[in-house]
Amino acid sequence: MKVSEAMTRNVQLAAPGQSIRDVAKIMAESDTGFVPVGDKDRLVGMITDRDIAVRGVAAGKGPDTPVSDVMTDDVKYCYEDEELDHVAKNMGEIKVHRLPVMNRDKRLVGVLAIGDVAQSDRKAATAALTGSSRPSGPHNQSMA
Repeated sequence: MKVSEAMTRNVQLAAPGQSIRDVAKIMAESDTGFVPVGDKDRLVGMITDRDIAVRGVAAGKGPDTPVSDVMTDDVKYCYEDEELDHVAKNMGEIKVHRLPVMNRDKRLVGVLAIGDVAQSDRKAATAALTGSSRPSGPHNQSMA
């Protein structure tokens, strides 16, 4: 099974200059803890509810802080034409619960979450969860 058969296609993007308050509202409205960040037609980062809490609020930043100040810019992603079981295993190895899905022109076409994998392939979901749920050691997000 290909990633394109399991992924979620309707993805809302945040802009780097948007406030973390705006993105938190997007997360609340769409019941998600993750929003890809795009600049023009390129994916430049991701912001999670954890980024807002740890890199934003805990660091003393206010609700008008731009997304670019707290987002993760080292974006891990997969391609829509990759095999789902391979990508799920990789998600476990790199300890992520969701990945942006790109086409071969590196344009965002969707998001693959553990829940999407679980609905499509329970064995692949088990592999992803087993890896991503192992303790990873000290917290690695910088508060700088």
